[in-house]
Amino acid sequence: MKVAGLILVFAASFASAQDTTSATSNLPVSFNESGKTSIDGRTVSYLIRRLPVDSFPDLPDAVAGVLMQRGCLVPQTYEARRPENVIRASFERPGSSDWAVLCSEHGKVDLLVFFARAFEKPITLESVPELERLQRHDLSGVYGFDWGIDPASPERVREAQASMEHHPPLLDHDALAETVLNQKTVYYFYTRNAWTTVDVPD
Repeated sequence: MKVAGLILVFAASFASAQDTTSATSNLPVSFNESGKTSIDGRTVSYLIRRLPVDSFPDLPDAVAGVLMQRGCLVPQTYEARRPENVIRASFERPGSSDWAVLCSEHGKVDLLVFFARAFEKPITLESVPELERLQRHDLSGVYGFDWGIDPASPERVREAQASMEHHPPLLDHDALAETVLNQKTVYYFYTRNAWTTVDVPD
């Protein structure tokens, strides 16, 4: 199916939840989902804002094509003021131009990494049910999506390690920072053909 056709399918599927840009946000038109779920034995209301792939025009065509084929929307944290959770960095090696994306589809969110040498074969670094990434964040009591990703330069990782008694060697390329808001950031680093987590203080 062509990309334009997929966009129309998404628009039809989410028309009832479509939302326009607010005056205080730089986010484009989004595809929201609201409802109720059970958290810690209580029924709570939630709102998840998602953006279509074409909200990220800097994505390489090959990456955007894979995301569209999968039916991905990109979930936004409740703090988002501009499009997020699509990032570029040197994840595979120094100087590489790689991408990472949070892809929401069929009730789950996958953390996908696209190495420049093989955009058509993304790596799934993590996969969780979307409703497990909700957090209360204001007085309304409505829960929002709380999972975000960012590129982490070697210098940023070193800053995160500042309180450690013995610092590991400085990384030679970027890590991927995965954060649950108001909780912990985990740094994933690709080396020797495998992903590892970087040692940082708890």
